[in-house]
Amino acid sequence: MVHTDDRCWSPANGAPVSEGLSINVTVNGAAREGAAEARKTLADFLREDLALTGTHLGCEHGVCGACTVLVDGEPVRSCLMLAVQARGASITTIEGLADGDDLNPLQSALRDSHAFQCGFCTPGFVMQITALLQENPSPTEAEVRETLSGNLCRCTGYETIINGVLSAAGVRT
Repeated sequence: MVHTDDRCWSPANGAPVSEGLSINVTVNGAAREGAAEARKTLADFLREDLALTGTHLGCEHGVCGACTVLVDGEPVRSCLMLAVQARGASITTIEGLADGDDLNPLQSALRDSHAFQCGFCTPGFVMQITALLQENPSPTEAEVRETLSGNLCRCTGYETIINGVLSAAGVRT
């Protein structure tokens, strides 16, 4: 087998090998490995290969933000990133935020403010907000609104989400 440009090719007939490319990542603090075809998205790799189904797929075009995860601390639309691009990266998904049944302070604040209704968009919002609060622990309301402008929710008017973020940051109680 010959490796060229992150693709595996069979020397016998020049066709791609179907078993996939090796992927080693750290997910939620644990070393994980798997194999995926070169075209498999990070979202599909997390959901299908690593059984981490908290990352949701909405539009699959990077517009809605439901699939947001942190890759090396940065928010990424996992439907737009290929799994092979994440090789060697540290990935945090929604499953990595709580400590067992104990929600982290952001999750608790969002719950207490009744921020979400159906919950489909929740993982993407929470991961985007997590990145914001890591970079800026005391954001203004305008900064929260700007950060969340790329995440779509069809159930809320966003006010309860913003209130939950500001509460988690200690800016508003």
